[in-house]
Amino acid sequence: MKFVDEAIIKVEAGDGGNGCVSFRREKFIPKGGPDGGDGGDGGSVLLVGDSGLNTLVDFRHQRHHRAERGQNGMGRQMTGRKGENLLVRVPVGTRVHDADTEEYIGEVMAHGEELLVARGGHHGLGNIHFKSSTNRAPRQSTHGTPGDRRTLHLELVLLADVGLLGLPNAGKSSLITAVSSARPKVADYPFTTLYPNLGVVRVGQDASFVIADIPGVIEGAAEGAGLGIQFLKHLSRTRLLLHLVDMAPIDGSDPAEAVRCIEAEVEKFGHELAERERWLVLTKRDLLDDETFAERQAALLAELDWEGPVFAISSVTRAGLEPLVQALGAKLVELRAADAGGEGPASAEDDNAPYDPLTS
Repeated sequence: MKFVDEAIIKVEAGDGGNGCVSFRREKFIPKGGPDGGDGGDGGSVLLVGDSGLNTLVDFRHQRHHRAERGQNGMGRQMTGRKGENLLVRVPVGTRVHDADTEEYIGEVMAHGEELLVARGGHHGLGNIHFKSSTNRAPRQSTHGTPGDRRTLHLELVLLADVGLLGLPNAGKSSLITAVSSARPKVADYPFTTLYPNLGVVRVGQDASFVIADIPGVIEGAAEGAGLGIQFLKHLSRTRLLLHLVDMAPIDGSDPAEAVRCIEAEVEKFGHELAERERWLVLTKRDLLDDETFAERQAALLAELDWEGPVFAISSVTRAGLEPLVQALGAKLVELRAADAGGEGPASAEDDNAPYDPLTS
């Protein structure tokens, strides 16, 4: 299925039903008086989260969504039927803006959660409401009000705990394949990944977290080079970033320059992504002997003046993966506890200690 993370749709709520002008027509009651009923309210349009969806591709084909109009009022004080609400299923993580005014409307963050995007019109009043001692045969009623009509910009932002950053061929797809059941395309050429992938990583029997892999970002992405930075938005909801660095690049490029390149593009992207906690993950450890790898790691950390956590891994031999996964699991427990107003685990500060690949 094609991955589509943006769509423009039009929604129309139902108009309210009109009020009725009617008079009683009953035997032996010559002056029956007014009995026109009210109209029904128009149906509203609501977006509903559906965990079974993971793309907005359906909205590329069905762009117009209209709720039911309210029924007009009838005689004998009968109120018109309300219009049915229209429920539009969207993937969990969908963000909604008004396409014309750029007004932020809301987000759908859970399965079954509903978001009102167009309110139905209010019903009109029948002539029974206009009866008075001086106006015993009113012939006026009111029309129902029109429902909201809006053009919406839907934007899917994936929900993940951990996001992967790195240049093309840094080993992001290999990592998510090694630690989860996700099976993105893996090949020895750049831009193998063309759309984001999600994987669930198990940490023991009862704990897990979600990791997101996006297409590689290259220098100049903010100006449209490569695949651009449009996929960086999928990392905006992550709690933690893993910055993957190829320690054995085929072209002989400098790993430190690769790190600075990604940092610059993330800064241009904004949205506070550059302020997110970031761990350094040195990949392709199996392609170098221990001495060479240690020398390159020391040189990289010294040039970057890096003080955060550092992990060295090989997705092929699985070296270093278990310590990385366990550290991520412990850190996420700490972050979730902090978000909930509680305290993290007692050993949380130990999770920030750099990981030495040559002694683990």
